[in-house]
Amino acid sequence: MATSGTYVTEVPLKGTAEKHYKRWKSENFLFPDAIGHHIQNVTVHDGEWDSHGGIKIWNYTLDGKQEVFKEKREIDDENKTMTVRGLEGHVMELFKVYDLVGQFIPKTEDSCICKITMVWEKRNDEVPEPSSYMKLLKCMVLDMEDHVLKA
Repeated sequence: MATSGTYVTEVPLKGTAEKHYKRWKSENFLFPDAIGHHIQNVTVHDGEWDSHGGIKIWNYTLDGKQEVFKEKREIDDENKTMTVRGLEGHVMELFKVYDLVGQFIPKTEDSCICKITMVWEKRNDEVPEPSSYMKLLKCMVLDMEDHVLKA
């Protein structure tokens, strides 16, 4: 039986939860220009940039290798939360389940926390845990902070 697990981390950020949430929810098209060292391209496959149930395709770099990820997104504006379900791509060759939940939680008038939850299930026990994917997500959130503050 293949292993499954959950990673949870919190990333403190300057700027309001609303600004960060907006960038991650509906402004993914800005990512290649803002953090091109991580994200080379993002396209909408189905729906709109900010639509619940929308499907996007991401081209990104992980550990120096080009990878692709196709996701379906669920949006909860009230809680400033996005759930991303992996559909296809490199990560889905390794994992049966790869779900990400990003929530932007206000802390002060001009700061927030990005809580990232990663739920995964390996296709087989030889597959390493997705710690490199969690590291990439944390780096993306931190690297996007300056761009959100300038917006």
